[in-house]
Amino acid sequence: MGRTFRIKVRMRRFRRQHPRIAFAIRSFLIFSATFGGAYGFVSGSRSENSGYDPNAFAIGASFLFALACLGLATLSMRLRFVNKRMRTLAAHNEALIDRNWELKEAEERARSLFEQQGDLIVLRDHQGRITFANDAYCALAGQARGALVGTRFDFDVLEQGDSARESNGTRIHDQKITTPHGARWIAWREGYVRLDAGQAAELQSVGRDVTDRTETERALSEARDQADAANRAKSRFLAMASHEIRTPLNGIIGMGGLLLDTNLTPEQTTYARAVKTSGEALMALIEELLDYSKIEAGKLDLEQRPFALSTLIEEITELLAPRAQAKQLEIAAYVDERLPLEVVGDAARLRQVLLNLAGNAIKFTANGGVALIVEPGIWPNEISFLVRDTGIGVAPEAQQRIFREFEQADERVARTYGGTGLGLAISERIVKRMGGRITLTSEPGKGATFEVAVPLAPSQGSAGQTTFPSPDLTGKSILLIAEGIEASLIARRLERWGSQTCLVTDATVAEVLLPERSWHAVLVDRAIGPAIADRLGELARAHAPQRLVLLTSSSRHEKLSPAFTGFLVRPLRAASLAARLTLTPEIPSPDLAPEPPADSTSTAPVKGLSILVAEDNEINALLMRSLLTKLGHRVVIAVHGEAALESWLAASSAGTPYDLVLMDIQMPQLDGIEATKRIRAHEAATGGHHTPILALTANTLVEDRYACFEAGMNGFLIKPLDRDKLDEALAGLPASRHLAV
Repeated sequence: MGRTFRIKVRMRRFRRQHPRIAFAIRSFLIFSATFGGAYGFVSGSRSENSGYDPNAFAIGASFLFALACLGLATLSMRLRFVNKRMRTLAAHNEALIDRNWELKEAEERARSLFEQQGDLIVLRDHQGRITFANDAYCALAGQARGALVGTRFDFDVLEQGDSARESNGTRIHDQKITTPHGARWIAWREGYVRLDAGQAAELQSVGRDVTDRTETERALSEARDQADAANRAKSRFLAMASHEIRTPLNGIIGMGGLLLDTNLTPEQTTYARAVKTSGEALMALIEELLDYSKIEAGKLDLEQRPFALSTLIEEITELLAPRAQAKQLEIAAYVDERLPLEVVGDAARLRQVLLNLAGNAIKFTANGGVALIVEPGIWPNEISFLVRDTGIGVAPEAQQRIFREFEQADERVARTYGGTGLGLAISERIVKRMGGRITLTSEPGKGATFEVAVPLAPSQGSAGQTTFPSPDLTGKSILLIAEGIEASLIARRLERWGSQTCLVTDATVAEVLLPERSWHAVLVDRAIGPAIADRLGELARAHAPQRLVLLTSSSRHEKLSPAFTGFLVRPLRAASLAARLTLTPEIPSPDLAPEPPADSTSTAPVKGLSILVAEDNEINALLMRSLLTKLGHRVVIAVHGEAALESWLAASSAGTPYDLVLMDIQMPQLDGIEATKRIRAHEAATGGHHTPILALTANTLVEDRYACFEAGMNGFLIKPLDRDKLDEALAGLPASRHLAV
């Protein structure tokens, strides 16, 4: 069957290829068959022995005619079928012609787009010869397409960029090439493509001119490098300026303190205090500028260490209390007891922010007071710090502006209250660096409330702990006779402890309320008047076992009425209030005025040390000698690093080594860092006594501190120094390996 089919296929192919020969053969066969049949019939009919029978002939002829008719009918039907197929083929052929025309048009359009594409397109065979190049490539090469096709032309490469390869094998790279139009940067995408089956794959390179983008990126990179260099230069300049300013300030403030320790007339004391106060104000300004430069240079590093939250807040209020009380203002703190005992964060930076906000609140408040409230925030592990005052307030249009550098609410405020306008800008950036936010709510004349919300996770060691055991005052009545911000916070705390607190601001009303019930405790603020407070204390003897008077630090030395069983110093510590309310009262009370004796064994400084001071500034050297001598130490001064090293070696060789070396960092001939390294190297080589070395520096940058520790120093003292700082550093040196004051 298959063989017959192949024969038919070959015959049809022969007919299509040689139609005339096929027609001649077909005509010859038809003619031969017709002629042979007619001739045989005629010859047979004329023969004598043919037995011709007309009837049989008619029957045969009729039969043959019927066969012929059947054949003609079959041929007619087949012809009709063939015609129908021919019409179908003709229609299909027309569709193919239309489709072919559309494909040709699409091919022409694609070729036109391909050739007129703005990107460079070039195809190369396996030998690197160009088989196609579009108009953009030809224009960049400056040659016609005919001149490029078949050649190995390529651009000269001036600079090769980085190369990468995609997962599909496409290679991506940048090149800086030479062209008749000048040097250009081209971003190439190269990959192999197969244009037709049976042909070898060709390398297709598509390039895009990215000269403008590359030049812009390089310009931006250079600008960024220049900005970084400028920031570094600015940081170095500010550090150097800070050092150069701190050095004479150390002398001004230190000498002012020494002068105040001498016998002066009242007028001289006023002048000396003014000199010291001015020096401290200038030092605060330098600290702000240095912090601002650190933030601008991106060098504000945050520590993550556990610290006691309530202790930090109470220390801030106690530190600012003298300033507030000097203006007859109240200052109080409230830490919500739901907060953990310890949290993890940067306590120093948080202290800086809160000191700035609370200090501003005191500065811009003439009447009333300042409250520092700490509560849980709206998010998990978030703590909200509220600094609320009753000052002049901030106008709505100035509430965003005051957070900008060197900006204040208005010129009148700047002239009246002074300031650089850097404090809030620095605080906002520190808070954002800590992952928090700072907001302001204020109305002119009605005070302001700054809210600082920062995430502070609880310390692992303080999980579930509280600052102090809260007393159980459930069902106990407490009468609080006071007014102001702190009175409301005390009442709030007492109510949280379960007491039935009655807050009274009028002494007459308090006298009426005292006999009405039995009070667990009566708290009287001495600010209502010493005589009135003493009278209320006497009246409360018969009605309350606990009778406490609230004092300020300036009034705690005054003679108090024996009617009181104890006193509390404002701003009030929650732990002190809790301890007083849980103690068994003793009546009559001892004298309340004298302060309890300090533990001399824990604060007594180390006496009689032999100290080497390396300081090139004469005034600072004189200051250090005077301060250390007043503290009872023996001092040797070296004016530069070489002299300090020689003095230390001589003392070590003589068997009388120094107990301590105070080493200035910046000195001529040999600086403090190098001198320390040589001392440590000599100790390591000889196995001698390890001498504690503290750096004397005016630089507060982190890298300067690291340089001190890497050189082998035990700590550093930041100028300017006073006697208290120096005494604290010398007392804490044996217990601390790395000390910073």
